[in-house]
Amino acid sequence: MTIPMFKNTHFRRAAQFASLLALAGAFVAIRAAEKSESAITLRKDEHPVQRGQSDRVSYSDVVSRVSPSVVKITVQAKAKKVEFRDGDGPGMNDPLFRQFFGGHLPEMRQEPMNGLGSGVIISSDGYVVTNNHVVEGADSVTVALADGRELPAKVVGRDPLTDIAVVKVEAKDLPAITFADSSKILAGDRVLAIGNPFGIGETVTSGIVSATGRRVGILNDVHGYEDFIQTDAAINPGNSGGALVDVDGRLIGINTAILSRSGGFQGVGLAVPSNMVGHVADSLVRSGHVVRGFLGVNIQSITPALVDSFNLKTRNGALVAGVTPDSPASRAGLKEGDVITRMNGQEVTDSNNLALAVSGEAPGTKVAFDVLRDGKDLKIEATTGERPGSPHDGNELASSGDDQGVLNGVAVDDLTSETRQQFNLPSNLHGALVTNVDPDSAAARSGISAGDVILEINRHRVESAQDAVKLSEKSDSKKTLLRLWSRGSTLFVVVDESNQGKS
Repeated sequence: MTIPMFKNTHFRRAAQFASLLALAGAFVAIRAAEKSESAITLRKDEHPVQRGQSDRVSYSDVVSRVSPSVVKITVQAKAKKVEFRDGDGPGMNDPLFRQFFGGHLPEMRQEPMNGLGSGVIISSDGYVVTNNHVVEGADSVTVALADGRELPAKVVGRDPLTDIAVVKVEAKDLPAITFADSSKILAGDRVLAIGNPFGIGETVTSGIVSATGRRVGILNDVHGYEDFIQTDAAINPGNSGGALVDVDGRLIGINTAILSRSGGFQGVGLAVPSNMVGHVADSLVRSGHVVRGFLGVNIQSITPALVDSFNLKTRNGALVAGVTPDSPASRAGLKEGDVITRMNGQEVTDSNNLALAVSGEAPGTKVAFDVLRDGKDLKIEATTGERPGSPHDGNELASSGDDQGVLNGVAVDDLTSETRQQFNLPSNLHGALVTNVDPDSAAARSGISAGDVILEINRHRVESAQDAVKLSEKSDSKKTLLRLWSRGSTLFVVVDESNQGKS
């Protein structure tokens, strides 16, 4: 997903791999809360940090107390043979080229790779949390402790949706870090980042919390959950998996990625909140994977255009753009076009807020929703299921950002078996296939593209290309509300043609 405000900007993971800076990829999520006894005993201090005037000129006492809990992680990937495939390069399909290699495509030897990151000891019996991207693909993992020991580690579990992983070393009486309650962190709080940038040794940087609850759209490929703490404390390659701590030395986050136009640190670091880290780590230790609550809805945040189209008073809430058949949501009676305003009495601010809340409920939990449907308030109760194993199944995070779109400048056609195969469309999907979009049209500016399927126009179902044309002709308004199937998810968009043709 392209985010306009971050145009020409790169996300970078703070890990150093094969002495090259790795492009970004932080993945954030939250697991289902489990009511049984925790698999790991975490040290916790949930009191809010002391705020107000401070004459402190040094944090050396905090650093000396916390730094033994932060470790260096070295990973190795063995040399592998990689086969060329058809289309991997020019001339690969040429019979003469194949004949030169005995009728087969050649093999390439991928050299061994070394990687470097950081980690945080979370239990005295050897559990260490780090980023998934630090240990992913590693054949061996080594943890270097502050006392000089280098111990082999076993990967206990990885969660790409959070970019969190847990490794285990065989050691006892290790200096485990204390967890703070990250929900009590506020923008402006002083923080310290501790890790091993560039492999030069443990390093401390300081800054403040720049924002909380930050969602920046870097998890779309895995449909992850983003709830970053943003900080201006310097984070560099090798810092991935390191600790972000408050002035009391308590863990508030795991450093994961930076936002940069240059590739170097430019004042925007991202960390996974400690509450999320604790939940995910406990689940990984317990079962090797993370269990998440599931509703079976595609949801999106409410744009100003959607406020107008749905006659809403505010942008708060999450708009239901699609409901999976025979899912907890469909059985509970949720429908496309519903706006979920509260969950269990707590206000829903946007789609990400709701997705995090649902995923945090254990499967089989009854959840109460306040819903606005056609201007009427409803109470709906649903029982969560378990999120399917594939990140593409039951996408709960089809957030549309600020997308909007209409039929002027849009070419449509009926769905056929050939086009379904071409665009990888489900067999039970009905609507009008978008085959071309005028790049200067309002529809193009809204983000509509070839391969999208129009499901509804102004809340009327579309079964064919002819339906789409007729319904668009009936509209007297310059704004048209569409429901689309786009890139595996359903979403509402608004096409505003009121300024079309004006300079």
